[in-house]
Amino acid sequence: MEEAEALKTAVSAFKQGQPIGDGIGPMIVGKMMLDTEKKIIALETVWGEKNFEGRKLYLVKAEGPAATVGRPGDALEKIIMESKPDIIVMIDAALKLEGEDTGSIAQGFGAAIGGMGAERFQIEEVATKYKIPIYAIVIKESIKEAITLMKKEIADTAETVTLQVYDIIKENTKTGQSALIIGVGNTLGVSQ
Repeated sequence: MEEAEALKTAVSAFKQGQPIGDGIGPMIVGKMMLDTEKKIIALETVWGEKNFEGRKLYLVKAEGPAATVGRPGDALEKIIMESKPDIIVMIDAALKLEGEDTGSIAQGFGAAIGGMGAERFQIEEVATKYKIPIYAIVIKESIKEAITLMKKEIADTAETVTLQVYDIIKENTKTGQSALIIGVGNTLGVSQ
């Protein structure tokens, strides 16, 4: 019943093109790429480059503000073939457990991406082949919060997560190295 109610509530956000909870990953990376030149790298997927403390960052997200998740796996594969970044950082929404607070943040290792698993497999296969570690940051939310208008508690995590991304980069790369940052999720209402 809760899922049916969530779908009913989600319709208005989709009709009005407003950001949904699942868009937190693309929102964070979109903000990071504001002053960069954006290029199409895969179907409905954009990327940009910027420098951070002597390191090159490759920023990837679905092309907004349309309701799409893009093809982050294809984008990652192309960037690895051309530039071989030293680390990968993925940012995504994750289903919270009962009792967890909306907007709580967790860090881990491995591909942070939902769905059927094919794209996760593609990402981890390529990263493993080239021995590139994958760091994950997830923002916890319910299934209803993921598909309805983004709550303030979720949006307010953006600055904290951005700082965590930069900390991961500083701790795991040296000057002159590079990092691939991927904002995973539905980019409805989120431009770049």
